[in-house]
Amino acid sequence: MERRTFLRGAVIGTSAAAFGGTLMHGAAYAAPAQNGPGPYGALGVADANGIQLPSGFSSRLIARSGQVVSGSSYTWHNAPDGGACFADGNGWIYVSNSEVNPGGKVSAVKFNSSGTVTGAYQILSNTRQNCAGGATPWNTWLSCEEVSLGSVYETDPWGVNAATRRDAMGKFKHEAAAADPVRHVVYLTEDETDGCFYRFIPTTWGNLSSGTLQVLVAGTGTSGSFTWATVPDPDGSPTTTRNQVSGAKRFNGGEGCHYAGDTVWFTTKGDNRLWQLNLTNSSYELAYDDNLVNPGPAPLTGVDNVTGSSSGDLFVAEDGGNMEICIITPDDIVAPFLRITGQSSSEVTGPAFSPDGTRLYFSSQRGTSGSSSGGITYEVTGPFRT
Repeated sequence: MERRTFLRGAVIGTSAAAFGGTLMHGAAYAAPAQNGPGPYGALGVADANGIQLPSGFSSRLIARSGQVVSGSSYTWHNAPDGGACFADGNGWIYVSNSEVNPGGKVSAVKFNSSGTVTGAYQILSNTRQNCAGGATPWNTWLSCEEVSLGSVYETDPWGVNAATRRDAMGKFKHEAAAADPVRHVVYLTEDETDGCFYRFIPTTWGNLSSGTLQVLVAGTGTSGSFTWATVPDPDGSPTTTRNQVSGAKRFNGGEGCHYAGDTVWFTTKGDNRLWQLNLTNSSYELAYDDNLVNPGPAPLTGVDNVTGSSSGDLFVAEDGGNMEICIITPDDIVAPFLRITGQSSSEVTGPAFSPDGTRLYFSSQRGTSGSSSGGITYEVTGPFRT
């Protein structure tokens, strides 16, 4: 995927046109209205589920908090958050965290090859505020506790093997995880206003029971080079992990994290930024920044969970903003892909593509009610780029 540098809806010195305007090399571009067209075109009117989509796309309601999932006997959890999809023969499984405390959990929905729900069940229980997480190459789901001294739990999407707490991955306010199969590490974000960015190096790739936790060390700027330093005491007590290494770089509220093509992207909600780690040359930079003062509204605010498609597009969910999932393309377009209407007291969570890339799953964490018991999980199908 190409390197990007966005400044409040604009690219500095890379692309030719985005969001209906021309970008000048070395000059910031003022983003037009937030409903400007992206690569899929403008958003249409809200459908029966209250979701605005580009032409050719449609939505389906998969589950509601407190209600039995159709095609199963399982009651869907409250406050659905981070999620991922896993291939299951000719079908697939979507897993979803429950961000409640106490009583956090992870649920799963099974689909057959035609997309029909064939079952739903629980794969983790009795945890705390399971926010985001990440999938592993060996087909497990890492569910992360967003609490002080929180843990990472490795879960089985099929619900056959018991979930396991992975203490070696550190005790801190975990948010998201992204596995790097090239370097055999797992990257981790921390949801603190002075949080850090970590990587976990398992002793044996595919086994997270032991290994080394490291923290990113860099200067205070928005770009530069970085190194890694070992965290002496991953259990975070009595000194928190983020305060054990001198020079550890601080990030304002780490959220979603995604790895692809020797690059890691992660969001920070405190300053509405998307960061980019270039792993081939150990450098970091801003990929998108909604904090700079330019005329016109930014196309993406309230950055949160992030995932990627096979085309190289990034899909970033908003916690607030216009309740959108926005797309950032390899040719530097930033635009809304979908918008949920009538749910302004909620947030968009858990975006994940089916294994074949034709379906996008996500949730509105609090739905129309604005409470954790009002969560709704959706599916969108249509002509996604490949």
